[in-house]
Amino acid sequence: MNIYDVIRKPLVTEKSTLEKDSKNVVAVVVNGDANKIQIKQAAEKLFNVEVKGVRTINVAGKVKRTGRNIGKRSNWKKAYISLNVGSNIDFFEL
Repeated sequence: MNIYDVIRKPLVTEKSTLEKDSKNVVAVVVNGDANKIQIKQAAEKLFNVEVKGVRTINVAGKVKRTGRNIGKRSNWKKAYISLNVGSNIDFFEL
């Protein structure tokens, strides 16, 4: 699996920004088939950082309604990447 297939996009929310500032943990959306080892290797190569650990979560898609029609959003996978001291990932560089 290609490293660009493993890590899809950064997850920028209020919670993930607070964790990034306080605990040096970055949240990203990853491929549903990727495991922790693949996520760690992809992050180290893609962002040129040292990864301490990876935690993954499978997020269930929500059931949504539009009038009388009922649909379901896709399931997706989220990873929290813990970085070593001195490593930093900045998604929005100026």
